[in-house]
Amino acid sequence: MDTSTIPPRSAVPLKDTWDLSKLFPSDAAWYDGLAVYEKMIEKIESYRGTLGRSAETLADWLDFFKEGSILEERLAYYCELRQTEDEGASEGRTMTGRFAMAQARAQAAASWAVPEIQAIPDSSMQSFLTHSRMAEYRIYLQKLLRWKPYILSDKEERLLALHAEGESVPRDAFSVLTNVDIDFGTIDTPDGPRPLSQSTWSSFLEKSDRDLRQRAYKAFYKQFDAHKTTLAALYGGSVKQDVIKARIRGFPSARAMALFPDNVDESVYDNLVATINANLSTLHRYYELRKKALGLSELRHYDVYVPIVKTASRHTSWDEAVDMISQALAPLGDEYVQTLRSGLLGRWADRYENKGKRSGAFSAGSFTGDPYILMNYKEDVIRDVFTLAHEGGHSMHSWYSARNNPFMHYGYTIFEAEVASTFNEELLFRHLMKTAESRELKAYLVNKRVDDILATLFRQTMFAEFEHRVHSLEEGGTPLTVDVLRSEYRTLLKKYFGPAMVFEDESDLEGLRIPHFYGAFYVYKYATGISASLALAERVLSGGKKEREDYFGFLKSGGSRFPIDSLKLAGVDMSRPEPIQAACDTFSRLVKELEELL
Repeated sequence: MDTSTIPPRSAVPLKDTWDLSKLFPSDAAWYDGLAVYEKMIEKIESYRGTLGRSAETLADWLDFFKEGSILEERLAYYCELRQTEDEGASEGRTMTGRFAMAQARAQAAASWAVPEIQAIPDSSMQSFLTHSRMAEYRIYLQKLLRWKPYILSDKEERLLALHAEGESVPRDAFSVLTNVDIDFGTIDTPDGPRPLSQSTWSSFLEKSDRDLRQRAYKAFYKQFDAHKTTLAALYGGSVKQDVIKARIRGFPSARAMALFPDNVDESVYDNLVATINANLSTLHRYYELRKKALGLSELRHYDVYVPIVKTASRHTSWDEAVDMISQALAPLGDEYVQTLRSGLLGRWADRYENKGKRSGAFSAGSFTGDPYILMNYKEDVIRDVFTLAHEGGHSMHSWYSARNNPFMHYGYTIFEAEVASTFNEELLFRHLMKTAESRELKAYLVNKRVDDILATLFRQTMFAEFEHRVHSLEEGGTPLTVDVLRSEYRTLLKKYFGPAMVFEDESDLEGLRIPHFYGAFYVYKYATGISASLALAERVLSGGKKEREDYFGFLKSGGSRFPIDSLKLAGVDMSRPEPIQAACDTFSRLVKELEELL
């Protein structure tokens, strides 16, 4: 793909886009589906007051609810994926808006259902759960009953449901502002002017030309500085919503509310932060090594992404990346590899950047459609090969979950998702190390792996620590002004990067540009996920059939177990700090190996 210009969506070849037809064959068909959904909303009230009569009447409601939920998921995935294709186009935003209004009406109309289920006497519910029609709903109901202490009255639940439509405003406004409205301009390069965007920025920061990196960094953050008060207000509003909702439901904190659905004790979060903090000396050692390897008198914030082994840079086409990933994942067997390969060479993925397209990458796996992947793939950035392997791990997790569970509990948690994705990255790294033909290439790969583990284990923990601090400030009554947010973030930057780093005045603006902060207490799962995946990759590759089947049991479990229990069956206990420490030890070993290779 020609990266000298960013094409409009209309100029992107069909083969490079995802095929959403398994969700709906067209926008017109989507609107037809929305009309069916809106008709179903009108039927919700007819079930009210019947759920506790018998197992049969409860099953009738659950059958209806399941049918509506499957349609709702199809509608949501289609319009949201269409919107990400071009955040500035009206079609996707119109559909997303129409769906959000309908979904809010559905949630309000059904707000009585959960309290009514909660009100069923325990003895009756235990009897209902033995009924044959409850087989596919048993796990769903058992998980639902855990929420009993936090479920409010019918009227209060209706008010919360009516408010749900507005909860996405800070996130949506942040996305539009940073992906559409802000024009980052162009950067002069030896090959002529090149566009600077959320997606191309990472490519600029990997260039060996330090002056180019600095100019891209300054130009990028100049725009965030110009909008810092708005960005702080948006993020502060998102945090305030988290805190208010937790208080309304009776949780002790926003963090407790966020961890409750996964049945993850807050000690898991605290163990992560404490263990990483105890191992920051290794991270600081790496930054000192980076400074030395780059021949710098001082390390700057725009120096942390450039490969310190320059001779191994490479160009990898999409098809070559798929070949590479397929070979790396061969230990997982033919079904896994061929399914993923056909999806990536087919149209699971929306491959390249276009104007207005959402930045970054994600996997969107649903019960009905393909496990879609959004990429902004760049052939000159080897990190994007690892990103593709990462998102492929998510997609295959979705593929196995949807085929081995009923709809009501097929969905796995984000806590588990980050295991499957980073597991694939580890296998790709090991494969490339085995096939590396030179010491220089090995050094490059080790440098790459160190940077990946740093980004996933240490950096995401820094983000997690920031989220906890910020929410605690809001809960304690401290207004989240732009100065407060920047001060808290700068403190963490200094702690994590250590004495080797010299920061710019605008460095702490980084805390205002992280999209994941708009889904509170999510990022810690990246760090726990890579810790689990490193342990499981070693277990699978050094083990036999049982170890591989244990891993596939985990991939197939969907939402049938809570994540800590699911991972225990796969062979790792994330309720303890040992896997985190083992991941830190792996990082330390790789840093030492890199020192020797250099």
